[in-house]
Amino acid sequence: MLHVTGLTKSYRAAGEEVAVLRGVNLTVAAGESVALTGESGSGKSTLLHLIAGLDAADGGEIRLADAQVSELSDAGRAELRRDRLGLVFQQFNLIPSLTVEDNLAFQSRIAGRHDAAWHGELVERLGLGRFLKRYPEQLSGGQQQRVAIGRALATKPLLLLADEPTGNLDEDTADEVLALARDLVTRSGCGFLMVTHSARLAATLDRQVNLHAGVIA
Repeated sequence: MLHVTGLTKSYRAAGEEVAVLRGVNLTVAAGESVALTGESGSGKSTLLHLIAGLDAADGGEIRLADAQVSELSDAGRAELRRDRLGLVFQQFNLIPSLTVEDNLAFQSRIAGRHDAAWHGELVERLGLGRFLKRYPEQLSGGQQQRVAIGRALATKPLLLLADEPTGNLDEDTADEVLALARDLVTRSGCGFLMVTHSARLAATLDRQVNLHAGVIA
């Protein structure tokens, strides 16, 4: 599903070129859940942003199914995010003026891929039925993250990318939300790549990879 080969990325800081990624190789299969770990500043979020097409790599290749992400234009990468990727972040990034129901359906409707039956299953599995008419500010953190996961999966993406998705949640809620995410990823058959600092949460996924000194160890 995802093939990353020889990926490099540097930034200029204080007048110097700082290499963050030094030739990263990574694969994620359909239906597989992979935890990406590493110390702070190791480049985990940078790697996720490059895969999502939110930034451009200096070198190497990113392939999502038949799409060469590293060769797409800005418009092409935006289309990829809309149609084939699900993104979940530590900040929930829900639209405050939309109800839970409309937040859930937002990306799938924009992509022209709204599936009422799948939407209904997401609502049921995520336990959001009684919150559909509420607004994000009326929900707890765990409930908001459930909405964010449901929105990301509503298009049945090829790959779900999550950057510290439980970072703002207490341990019990984090366990519960991640278990739901894993279950829905398995149900939809998409790949799942999650950045996490938690060895405990990483161990619940199919595979763990560690980013150290700019390469996957």
